[in-house]
Amino acid sequence: MLDERAKTLLKTLVERYIADGQPVGSRTLSRASGLELSPATIRNVMADLEELGLIASPHTSAGRIPTARGYRLFVDTMLTARPLDMTRSEPGLAAAHEQLQPDQPQRVIAHAAQVLSNLSQFVGVVTAPRKAGVFHHIEFMRLGERRVLVILVSPDGDVQNRVIFTARDHSPSELVEASNFINAHYSGLSIEAVRERLKTEIDALRGEISLLMQAAVQFGSEAAGGESEQVVVSGERNLLTMQDFSSDMGSLRKLFDLFEQKTQLMRLLDVSSRAEGVRIYIGGESQIVPFEELSVVSAPYEVDGKIVGTLGVIGPTRMAYDRMIQIVDITSRLVTQALSQK
Repeated sequence: MLDERAKTLLKTLVERYIADGQPVGSRTLSRASGLELSPATIRNVMADLEELGLIASPHTSAGRIPTARGYRLFVDTMLTARPLDMTRSEPGLAAAHEQLQPDQPQRVIAHAAQVLSNLSQFVGVVTAPRKAGVFHHIEFMRLGERRVLVILVSPDGDVQNRVIFTARDHSPSELVEASNFINAHYSGLSIEAVRERLKTEIDALRGEISLLMQAAVQFGSEAAGGESEQVVVSGERNLLTMQDFSSDMGSLRKLFDLFEQKTQLMRLLDVSSRAEGVRIYIGGESQIVPFEELSVVSAPYEVDGKIVGTLGVIGPTRMAYDRMIQIVDITSRLVTQALSQK
């Protein structure tokens, strides 16, 4: 446990480093902390904080900078959240409210990513609303020997189809019978619910129906999965102007690969969607954030009371976390409001 003196010095060091981007020395800490401590005492406390892994000393400077553990302690115990006032404390959010009006969901998502990027001057990311994989209606159509077209219709009228290859040839009447059976018994259920029921009912189903049903569930799962992996990224070029990255082309290349491939990004945002409220992930403290230089501030958003996606800001660990929390929190509320209005 840190005593109050050590906490004050750590808080001051983190705030100064976030503001200036330069390692913080004992003299600066003495002036900024307001504590009447001798330089020797401050150096001793700094040595203790360094031993605890909360700060580090770059080899080119006598000052100290926060580590991932230091940022985490600062965020969890020392950060003072600002009042959530769109117009006074963050004027740009008032303009964001005008942009994020009820509209096509894709436009709301694109605008939200731009709002997050513009206000933070970092990278804004938003996952598109997940469509629940639900059967409303399904049809099987014979295309030729052992080739069947599966037509899957969702409750909102979205139609997807795929050609599957079956173990044996099916007559048109068998396919109609299978469609009717599935629609009568499984319509309106989610793909996962159908999958669970099949585990217990598969033995009772006739062979051709069970095989076609399994093929349909597989197709439905893949279709739903494809919808959930849409992510909108805005402001990647902001990274080029950040002193934390601009001098290291290797880091920049890895970051742009992250935003281009989006696989790791989706895994990160998927973790965020399972948490309530605003979450902060700091690079280097776990496997969640793939790069030590990055931090992510994220929050889920809802449609009609259900979490359907995640949005957030990605930037350097040296960011103004209190301001990012406010931007992300209010943007998630605005997106929820815009997408939930009929």
